[in-house]
Amino acid sequence: MSSSTMSTRTAERTSRSAPTARPRTQRPVVTPELRVADNPAAAVLRAATAGPVSRDDAARSTGSSIATVNRQVSALLAAGLLRERPDLTAAGAVGRPRVPFEVDHEKYLTLGIHIGAAATKIVAADLRGRILGGLAIATPQSGQQFAVNTVARSARAFLQRWHRRKPLWAGVAIGGRVDPLTGVVDHPKLDWHGAAVGPVLGEVLELPVSVAPHVEAMAASELLLPVPDSARVGEKPGRKPASDKGPGQGSSLYFYVRETAGIAVTLDGRVHTPSNGPGSIAHLPTGSDVRCSCGRTGCLEVTVGDRSVHARAVGRGIIPAHNGTGGTTIADLYRAAEAGSEPARELLAERATILGHTVALVRDMLNPDRVVLGGQAFTAYRPAVSHVAKAFQQGSQLPPTDIRISGFGGKVQEFAAVVTSLSVLYADPLGAVRRLQA
Repeated sequence: MSSSTMSTRTAERTSRSAPTARPRTQRPVVTPELRVADNPAAAVLRAATAGPVSRDDAARSTGSSIATVNRQVSALLAAGLLRERPDLTAAGAVGRPRVPFEVDHEKYLTLGIHIGAAATKIVAADLRGRILGGLAIATPQSGQQFAVNTVARSARAFLQRWHRRKPLWAGVAIGGRVDPLTGVVDHPKLDWHGAAVGPVLGEVLELPVSVAPHVEAMAASELLLPVPDSARVGEKPGRKPASDKGPGQGSSLYFYVRETAGIAVTLDGRVHTPSNGPGSIAHLPTGSDVRCSCGRTGCLEVTVGDRSVHARAVGRGIIPAHNGTGGTTIADLYRAAEAGSEPARELLAERATILGHTVALVRDMLNPDRVVLGGQAFTAYRPAVSHVAKAFQQGSQLPPTDIRISGFGGKVQEFAAVVTSLSVLYADPLGAVRRLQA
């Protein structure tokens, strides 16, 4: 027997005995769509997110014909994103077009992950953008590869709790500079450089993943998700000027501060996403004497960020460095202020005044139709809002504008992740379903 024949038979036996490798499904990173889409399917799906709606009402709210709405409803029903509610059909109504429909919010979920400088939030949401549950973990500080893998494994373990729902998508909102095409992130605060956030999560979760800069995603949540009532800064809650435009019209400035500081701009229903990454307000001068890592003093982020304010509170003896259960946090400063500590109130008023002046400066540069303030620096200690309003009014040289605190309150980070996980489905629901099926 020739050596070639022996080699062939050996190869055949090896082929038969070796287990067949299971082909891995490629889960690409998909660019998020931080905008209000105008295609008919997206419009009909959006009309159904608030609850059951008739085809006639959907046609009026979307500006489409009944025939167009019927076609889109049929396609979205076939795709499994909508469901009909025959139990809500008006008595005496004849014909299927009279049956109301709504988003199927019980069959699916999306997974949202906000990776913060100190904490990472992982949440599950239904297709209406309502959070079903979540958890928080400390963002690992020991190397980007270990950190990203730890977040991915935590997200996978959390996802396994929801075995009765089918996961469709994962969305990540994170600070720093994000390449939305590849899901690769540079995050100076975490010392991450070229971190493969999207690819790693897609591999571990076996889901398509979208990754967005977190302040831009927060601005998108104001456009795409049902926002709870927000308080107007300097005015009584619930009052709206007659000329107030809806969130999808005109321009908005979203101003965020917690551990980091950032802004995003929305123009006519679309979050402006610069091709070279979001701009930065981290080093805007404030006049304070707090030293920044850049070598200057008074930079905004190091002056008003949670860690810096907490450190000043400890340094001034307002709160201790440690309590009976461990190290103190910014929450201990808020509690001290609420309990009547004048030094705590003065420190928080000092931060709020700096924030108000800075918001006025940026607002006057851009002159948007409205300003939305988000992040715990604005929401965690509500008495400080009056100081923000006063400083804004003193600092702005333009006429009064619509300025309010985000209705998402202390959950702006989670909803930023949720909207990132839903944005592609909301922008092109039928195309997203085809992608999932493929």
